[in-house]
Amino acid sequence: MTSPGSTPLPATGPTGPAQVAATGRPGPAAPPTAGSPPAFMAAPALPRPPSVIARRWPGPSGAARPMVLAALAAAAVVGASVLTMVRPGLGWLVAALAGAAALGAAGVVRSSTSSPAAGRTEPTETGAATARPGATGAPGRVAQVAWAATTVTLIAVGTVRAAGWLFVLCLLAAAVTGTLAVTGGRSPLGMLVAATLPPAATVRALPWAVRGVRDNRPAGSGIGFGRIVTSLAMSAVLLTLFGLLFSSADAVFASLVGGLLPDISPAGVIGWLLRLLLIGGGLLGAAYLVSRPPDLEGLRPAPSRPAHRLEWTLPLVLLDALFAVFVLVQLTVLFGGAGHVLRTAGLTYAQYARGGFWQLLAVTALTLLVIAIAARRAPKATRADRLLVRVLLGTLAALSLVIVASALYRMQVYADAYGATRLRLVVSAVELWLGLLFILVGVAVVRLRADWLPRLVVGTAVLALLGLAVLNPDRLIADRNVDRYLETGRLDVSYLSGLSADAVPALGRLPEPMRSCALGEIANELPRDGFWATNLGRERARRVLATIPVSASVADCPGLRGW
Repeated sequence: MTSPGSTPLPATGPTGPAQVAATGRPGPAAPPTAGSPPAFMAAPALPRPPSVIARRWPGPSGAARPMVLAALAAAAVVGASVLTMVRPGLGWLVAALAGAAALGAAGVVRSSTSSPAAGRTEPTETGAATARPGATGAPGRVAQVAWAATTVTLIAVGTVRAAGWLFVLCLLAAAVTGTLAVTGGRSPLGMLVAATLPPAATVRALPWAVRGVRDNRPAGSGIGFGRIVTSLAMSAVLLTLFGLLFSSADAVFASLVGGLLPDISPAGVIGWLLRLLLIGGGLLGAAYLVSRPPDLEGLRPAPSRPAHRLEWTLPLVLLDALFAVFVLVQLTVLFGGAGHVLRTAGLTYAQYARGGFWQLLAVTALTLLVIAIAARRAPKATRADRLLVRVLLGTLAALSLVIVASALYRMQVYADAYGATRLRLVVSAVELWLGLLFILVGVAVVRLRADWLPRLVVGTAVLALLGLAVLNPDRLIADRNVDRYLETGRLDVSYLSGLSADAVPALGRLPEPMRSCALGEIANELPRDGFWATNLGRERARRVLATIPVSASVADCPGLRGW
C-alpha cells in the first residue's frame, strides 16, 4: 500500500523471465543478505572448462551393475583357480574365456543403456543420459570384438604348444591386443594413449564398483551384489570340502578330480589370493574401460603447414639415390653368392648375416619415419604434387623391399650352413613381417591415405606370431637340423636337447646315441601334467617317448658337437 501522491518504490527481487519480457530490461538486483560480500566484490560465476582428460575420459558416474560385478568376481575366481604358473596349459585358455565372457557382459550392459541413434550414452549423477562425443559405432565394436578374439587365440597357444618362449611372446602380444579390445583406440596417437590406460582404469574403477556393491540391486528383486558373492563363495567352499572328502575315500574319484581341486596348503592359499587380487583388479579396470570408454578418436595431431616442394623433394631424391646404390650392391651379393662375400668383404656368411639384421631394423624404422613425415608435410594440392609424392615415397618403399629380400636371403644361407635356431627363425619371421609392412606402406602411398595403417601394422604383427605358432617352431628347428645331420653328419646335440617337448617327434628320427642325448633331458623334464596344465604338445611328446627307447645316460654325450 502507498499513500496518495507518493511515488511507488520499485519492486525488489530476483530478475525473472516475465519481468524481462514485460519491460525489456532486467529488474534491480536483490538486496544483499547477511554475511554476503558487497556487490562490487562479487566475481561473476564463470563455468570451468573441463580438462582434456575429463573430456576424453569422463569420471565415474552412476554405479556398476550387480550382474557385471558378479561376472567379474566369478571370472577372477575361475582364473585364480585354474592358472598354472609353471607351464602353459589348458588353465590359461579357460581363464581367458572366463575373463572375455565377464567383459562381454559389461559390454552388453553398456549397449543396453546406449541410444542407437546418438551412439554411446552415459548416465549422470542425476540419472540423465548424455551422449558421448566421438562415440564408436558398429565398426568400432566389431574391431573390439576382433581384438578380443585375437587375444583369446594368442593365449590358446599355450594349450597347443609346449615352447615356453613362444608362449611368452604370445602373452606380450595378448596384452597389446587386449588393451585395444577394451579401449577401442584406432588412431596412432589413440593407440599409444590406450597403452597407458589400464593401470589408471583399475584405480578409477574402485568408486564405480563400490557404489555398485553398496547401492545397486537388480530391478524387481531384493538380491544385491553382496548376497550373490556370498552364494558363490558358499558354493565354492562346499564343493571343495566335499570334493576333498570324496577324493580321500576313493582313489578312482581322486584321479578324476584331483587336478580340478585347489591346493589348500598355506602356500597354495597365499598364491591363490595373490592371483585373485591381480586378476580381479585387471578385470575390474578392463570392465570400467568397456563401460566408461575414453574418447580416443579425438586424439589426432593438428594439421601442419605444407612444406615447400624443394624442402622435401631434394632430401628424398638424394635418399632414393643412396638406397638405389645400396640395392645394386645387394643384387650383386644375391647373384654372386658366398664367394663374392668372401672375396669382397673378407667376411664369413655368419658375420655378414648377423651384422645386417640390426642395421636393417634401424633402416626400417628410419625409413618409416621419413615416409610418415614426408607424407604429412608434402603438399598435395595439385595433381603434380600428388604424383611427386607417389613416385618418391613409392620408390623408397620399393627399394626397402629389395633390402628386406637381401636380408632374408643372407639369413637363409646362414641357416643352411650352420643350422636352424630359435633366434634365426624369429629373425626370419621379423624380416618377412617387415617386407609385408613396406608393401602396406606402398599401398598407403599410392592411395595417399594411411588412417587404416596403424591397425594393420599391429594386426599383421599378431598374424605373423600366430603363423609362427602354427608352424610349430621348435619342431621345425629340430626337423631342419635332423635333415642337415642326415646330409652332412654335423649336429649340435646340446642345443637340440634344450628345445621343448614340441621337438620330440622330430628328434626321434635321430640314430643312437644322438637320439638319447637329445631326448634324455627333455624326457627328464616332462612330468605328468595336472588337468589345468594339460598341453597337447607335451601329451604328443609322451606318446612318442613311450614308443622310443631312450637311454638313461650316455657317456659320450658331451663330445657330440658338430659346430
